[in-house]
Amino acid sequence: MGSHEMADELQYMNKYKSIIKRVGQKHGVAPSIIAGIISRETRAGTGAGLVNGWGDNGNGFGLMQVDKNWHKPRGRWDSEEHLSQATEILVDIIGSVRSKFPSWTAEQQLRGGLAAYNRGLDNVHSYSRVDENTTGGDYSRDVLARATFYRSNGY
Repeated sequence: MGSHEMADELQYMNKYKSIIKRVGQKHGVAPSIIAGIISRETRAGTGAGLVNGWGDNGNGFGLMQVDKNWHKPRGRWDSEEHLSQATEILVDIIGSVRSKFPSWTAEQQLRGGLAAYNRGLDNVHSYSRVDENTTGGDYSRDVLARATFYRSNGY
């Protein structure tokens, strides 16, 4: 996504800024990473195909698209409860990546965790091809690029 589109999206993301910061603090995750996932998953709730918080053909729920096939979604689609649940899922999956790949650096484990958040731990096989099974083949790289934008905007 280009910088112009990110700037347009920022006004919508800012509605959730205080919640994102609280959730990030609570779970030890940089708010910019949470915003990066929200941006990728739902364009801050403005994404095409999102109906009453449901996307991905009715399987993903909320700003961070918690998959109902693996988790029981909690809270309103744009609530702090939802963001907290999704961030807990992210923290858990990063921990699983850390266990699976203990020799990876913390940054590599974060990228692996983002890829696994998108496609599951079993789809992360190596760092050199961390995104090979993710949506668009670029999920972790794209989320981190979006996170850089949001970090520069106070997240």
